[in-house]
Formats: sequence, structure tokens, C-alpha cells
Amino acid sequence: MVLLFKRQRGGNSVMAKIVEFEVAAPDARQVFLAGDFNHWDPNTTPLRRERDGQWKTRLKLTPGRYEYKFWVDGQWREDPKNKLTNSNPFGTANSVLEIR
Repeated sequence: MVLLFKRQRGGNSVMAKIVEFEVAAPDARQVFLAGDFNHWDPNTTPLRRERDGQWKTRLKLTPGRYEYKFWVDGQWREDPKNKLTNSNPFGTANSVLEIR
């Protein structure tokens, strides 16, 4: 995950920031992002594959705390670049992103 901190004005709303999520999965066929920001739906936020085997997507997020995971070929995966995690009810951990 890379915080780009490009601020987007939204009328009278709080400033949003563009966040780039990326994960290395050179052999993957499909990679999606799921978390609090999309109601944990593993099919709504696809990542695009880069030539180097990285998968990336960008989201506009308002300040707050978000938990998320990557959905790689039908398997949940934490963000290996993000050491901030939180235990979930399934006995694994979710990656955590805090935007201020």
C-alpha cells in the first residue's frame, strides 16, 4: 500500500486522499481488494497487473481507519508491505490502514 496523499475536494465534505494498493503476485490470474471501504466484497475492486508482476489499484478514501485484504486467485492475503494488522473473527489478521 502506498499513500499518495493527493487530496481531492468534495464540496463541503472532508478531504479525500488517493491511496495506491499494490501486491506482488506474478503467477496470479486475478487479484482483487476487499475491505471496509467496499463492504468486504472481493469482486468489486480489481487490481491491474503490471509487467513486473505487481498488481495495483487506486482508491479515493476519506480520513479514517480501514481494514482490508487482497483476494488472490480465490485466497485471502494480507498486505506484506503493511505491518499494521488487526485480528479478525476467522483466526487470521487483516491489514489496517489509517488515513488522517
